[in-house]
Amino acid sequence: VEDIPSSELARAEKMRENLLEAIVEQDEKVLEAYLDGREPDISAVRHCIRKGTLLGDFVPVLNGSAFKNKGIQPLLDAVVHYLPAPTDVPSIVGTSVDGNSEVIRSSSDDEPFSALAFKIMNDPYVGSLTFVRVYSGVLDSGSSLLNSVKNKRERVGRMLAMHANHREDIEVARSGDIIALCGLKHSTTGDTLCAISKPVVLERIEFPDPVIEVAVEPKTKADQDKLGSALQRLAAEDPSFQVEVDHETAQTIIKGMGELHLDILV
Repeated sequence: VEDIPSSELARAEKMRENLLEAIVEQDEKVLEAYLDGREPDISAVRHCIRKGTLLGDFVPVLNGSAFKNKGIQPLLDAVVHYLPAPTDVPSIVGTSVDGNSEVIRSSSDDEPFSALAFKIMNDPYVGSLTFVRVYSGVLDSGSSLLNSVKNKRERVGRMLAMHANHREDIEVARSGDIIALCGLKHSTTGDTLCAISKPVVLERIEFPDPVIEVAVEPKTKADQDKLGSALQRLAAEDPSFQVEVDHETAQTIIKGMGELHLDILV
């Protein structure tokens, strides 16, 4: 972190004044104090930003770089301070399995279980991990679920609460939780997991088409199988990453969202 250059200081102060004027409008008491010449403290600023975010009046924007691990902690703090808790947002609207009717699920432990798989990760110790966000109901370790997108039953092995690279075994997950499930065989990113007796299909995650493709090849023929299996694991983890074989040239083609995307993966 560096001080603002003196040549830009006046401009920065003006932009900060514009930001304060925009956020204090969210609360009459804070606005009155601001008009009286009293600048809001940090708690009042956070209160106003959170209120405006929940109402959809504006969207907080933070600078940073995930690749260089810059600005990540302020981003995570902003998630806690400003974004809505599960109980702050309306009930989620899904559809029946046949798609002919709406199904509403509230963020409550008393509702039938429903969750969305949003990430797949291969762990060297526990195998495939399916990260899910629980929208409603309660899930017990060892119970059976329905993948309503593929119409396949899944049995939950272990349930884990993930803390960066540390994992904690849990026995129960409730609405609003984000957990990792072990042992799912058919589920991929964007699939809905729900109670077998009360099926629902939640809104699927749409992924953009790749914008760049590169041909890759193993250093030796002996590595061909290893390369294929490794690329398939990466494709399972990241739906925006695709692998195919060019039948004319017999080359393995990988596709992604940009050069940096492919560099990080491969």
